[in-house]
Amino acid sequence: MTARKILVLFAHPQIDRSIANARLVKEVSNMEGVTFVDLYREYPRMEIDVDREQRRLEDHDVLVFQHPLFWYSTPAILKEWQDLVLEFGWAYGSHGQALKGKLFLSAITTGGDREAYSAKGYQQFDIRELLRPVEQTANLCHMTFLPPFVLYAAGHAVEEGRLEPHANSYSALLAALRDDRLNVSEALKRHTLDQNLDELIGEDG
Repeated sequence: MTARKILVLFAHPQIDRSIANARLVKEVSNMEGVTFVDLYREYPRMEIDVDREQRRLEDHDVLVFQHPLFWYSTPAILKEWQDLVLEFGWAYGSHGQALKGKLFLSAITTGGDREAYSAKGYQQFDIRELLRPVEQTANLCHMTFLPPFVLYAAGHAVEEGRLEPHANSYSALLAALRDDRLNVSEALKRHTLDQNLDELIGEDG
């Protein structure tokens, strides 16, 4: 099978103040088969080039939103991108089939720990519930929404020794998606993809 092409849309308005996302960017931004786009750097005035972004989407098989979870949603530029790029009649609607069959992944970081994102936790909702708008956007655009890849409590990830393993797993996940080594049917049964990822990835070759 021909390798899948992956488009990573990265959104962080203050990357110079980020340790976790900066490390994840370093891990995957130059990977073979990955087109990495820093949206805030590319569109500092948030003037999205819709035609350009649609061509990018058409040319790739996997779409990744990489960002910190801001107020239970995406950073502003990713919302603007969705509002403008995912047009009726192109991305959705009876004649909107441009993204049909593509895979979608959210790769996010959170401030709170895993336990906070539960019905009894501080945030009162789990991460999948909070990502429902993104998931339904993917569904409406005829894409397959993969369980999210989450780094919880990102601010403590370095001192707790979690950042490097997570970064390595992130590149392993993208490589598996690129090379068609991720067991997608089993992955879809998961709540998130950030635990025991190796169980879903087949051998090279």
